[in-house]
Amino acid sequence: MNRAALLVLADGRFPAGGHAHSGGAEPAVEAGRIRDAEDLAAFCRGRLHTTGLTSAALAAAAAHGLDPLALDEAADARTPSPALRAVARKLGRQLMRAARATWPSPELAALAEARPRGAHQPVVLGLTARAAGLGPEDAAHCVAYETVSGPATAAVRLLSLNPFEVTAVLARLAPELDRVAEQAAAAVHHGIEALPAASAPLLDVTAEAHAAWPVRLFAS
Repeated sequence: MNRAALLVLADGRFPAGGHAHSGGAEPAVEAGRIRDAEDLAAFCRGRLHTTGLTSAALAAAAAHGLDPLALDEAADARTPSPALRAVARKLGRQLMRAARATWPSPELAALAEARPRGAHQPVVLGLTARAAGLGPEDAAHCVAYETVSGPATAAVRLLSLNPFEVTAVLARLAPELDRVAEQAAAAVHHGIEALPAASAPLLDVTAEAHAAWPVRLFAS
């Protein structure tokens, strides 16, 4: 495994635009569902085992070599919220720019040409992992970690939570991140139709409301 490439791709400083998104944490804080580190842990755990698993499987499938355009359509079908579909494509477009500058590949170029407005971010991430010499489980790990690290970072900014406590939340979730990545990677052997389609309806509902806020700290 190309461990250094995995670290680069998973690094929050990789210029893919994720820092501007809270992963649903901002509306959850506003609604009082996240007030402290314990609430944050519950929120991250729920997100990990629903939309996180679904996204990780899409990334793993792209890294495995399944058709990225078909995967992009599958991602659309698994994202009922128009606001979240738009966010996923915007993040995919930003990641594509960074990926092609870092690990250029014909597959990334072909997807960029076919989806000029952006493919879903997990699909782009999976192809990026493939271009970097990484495997399906590596791609799934990146997505699983993003699923919880994004809301965790946002919660520090939104609530001024103790960053040591927030890091401890992520560390305690590590075994579950591993299990989700393993489950996602195992699913790719059964075809696109069999990929996980777990969802979190409350995240969809709050994403639509959040998109209409006149003032917000995060884009989503």
